[in-house]
Amino acid sequence: MADLTVHVHDLTFDADWTDENEATRAALAAAFPFEADAARWGDELYASVDVSVTPETTATEVEPGTLAYWPAGPALCLFWGPTPASHAEEPRAASPVGVVARVRDPDVLAGLSLDSARLRVETSAD
Repeated sequence: MADLTVHVHDLTFDADWTDENEATRAALAAAFPFEADAARWGDELYASVDVSVTPETTATEVEPGTLAYWPAGPALCLFWGPTPASHAEEPRAASPVGVVARVRDPDVLAGLSLDSARLRVETSAD
């Protein structure tokens, strides 16, 4: 069973927590189920989240399928491809993010062509 279920528009996919940023992950989990309008920035969706925490570790370059907390937003971000900050095809955040989860099959995200969407994330317990 997956740790999380992620819904974007009419797509649903499974994600699992990472071993990184446990306090950040706990703060987000306490805010789930989470649902908000998300905007697109390249191949990234981001949605404001009512969480204020400093990630224990941060990165700007992430893997496709990464769910991350962006403290500058604050926002929950879903990355699947290059963004305007990318140097090549890698997903890259505008500024450091705390990685908290990864989509099990990031290839399902390749078809996202929406300028905006409703993003919903829930834990398997929800």
